[in-house]
Amino acid sequence: MLSSFELLGFISSDLSNRILTDSAKDNRDVYETTLAGVAKLRRMRPQFLKSQPKPARHKLLIESLRRPAFEEVASQLLRGWLIKHQKDMLILFLDSLNIEHEDGVVEDLPKDISNEQLKSAITVLLGKNEREIVVLYLHAFQSMNDAGWANLEIALETDERLQFD
Repeated sequence: MLSSFELLGFISSDLSNRILTDSAKDNRDVYETTLAGVAKLRRMRPQFLKSQPKPARHKLLIESLRRPAFEEVASQLLRGWLIKHQKDMLILFLDSLNIEHEDGVVEDLPKDISNEQLKSAITVLLGKNEREIVVLYLHAFQSMNDAGWANLEIALETDERLQFD
């Protein structure tokens, strides 16, 4: 199971920049929390980060978020981006598994899910979404939820479609 900082290390720089850009554009709370968290852990003022041009700021943020000390901040950023910008994919996955949810957010996940349902849901996700985002989502889903389905863990480790490039 990969941590959020590890996930940010495995995804492409294009996707990590997209996550920050999307969050800066229309999920300001998550973006500001990310800026503040990185600034605090790097012992700098948030205003210093904000004063940098976005490309330099995002490069520093990404470099920071790929370190173990930044796990909590990385997790908040990923969770916020997935819920805000990938809601349709979250809903599709949960609907494919017949799991009740409210706009892609679940209170209690089942302790396990059948192999057939899981394989079908993964195939549906891959057919309708960018592969890298599906891979990121499924890894994040597995690591951020208490359920921790054993068959999803096996799929993430063995299914070639779910490997980072």
